[in-house]
Amino acid sequence: MKRINEYKKLFGVEKEIDLKMLKKSYRNLVKEWHPDKFQAGDPKQEEAEIQSRRIIDGYHFLVSMAPETKEANLEAYTETITNAAIADYQHKGLLLEVTFTDGTTYEYFGVTKKTYIKMINAGNLNRFAKRSIYPKHNYRKSKRHLQEA
Repeated sequence: MKRINEYKKLFGVEKEIDLKMLKKSYRNLVKEWHPDKFQAGDPKQEEAEIQSRRIIDGYHFLVSMAPETKEANLEAYTETITNAAIADYQHKGLLLEVTFTDGTTYEYFGVTKKTYIKMINAGNLNRFAKRSIYPKHNYRKSKRHLQEA
């Protein structure tokens, strides 16, 4: 959640992510912080490199969570959570990363330690996730994939 709020603040996103406004804000920030804008040896050049990487990461992160992106990928997501079982999972802070048997990985935000403990103690991990994780938490597809052995 902290990461989401940090990136929303960076791009000036108030509530819902609008791809048009996000793209416009992204372009303006890239123009302002592009490393080539500064001369070699300028102390701001190093800061610009860090900021530009942060801007690019934030943009891709927010695009992956935008309603338009979710809607476009809803069929594949529904297919995964309906037909693939949970192969692996990790919980860190309020982030639950779930890798499915079809190789896809999704990140679920705002999953408390209490909910995570209930999940790992549940008799049926997949049923618990379908009832208490998937419909209740904001998610995005992760770039990480299940490694083939």
